[in-house]
Amino acid sequence: MLSNTCKTAIKAVIYLATKYKSEQKISLKEIAQYIEASEHTVGKMVQTLVKQDVIKSSKGPSGGFYLTKEQRKQPLITIIEAIDGKQFFKECGLGLNQCSSSHPCPIHYEYKESRDIFEKLVKKRRILDLCEPVSEGQTYLAG
Repeated sequence: MLSNTCKTAIKAVIYLATKYKSEQKISLKEIAQYIEASEHTVGKMVQTLVKQDVIKSSKGPSGGFYLTKEQRKQPLITIIEAIDGKQFFKECGLGLNQCSSSHPCPIHYEYKESRDIFEKLVKKRRILDLCEPVSEGQTYLAG
């Protein structure tokens, strides 16, 4: 399962992507309010995303967070790997250290199947694909 921080990161990045056309730089406070998350959590998470080059930031009175045209084309997996790590899609569903096909946990095969489907989805879907339905009011990031 994705961590709560990762879920928050995905929502924040999609929100930033919806602001691309206006060329606005979005404040930490605005991101946190829109996705209904704590400013503290969002602050730590966006620092990680900037370091991993998933999003950009600028300082100063007109500063804030934003995405470039190329960053909007990133697959969702880049956010997951930046926050939860590249091992996310290899981990055991029950958190065991030595879970494998030769040493499976009780849910190994079912969990692996659903994890593989999810991995395929987040490799295929781009940030851009998910921001358009939000911008058009067809899908939501909070509430």
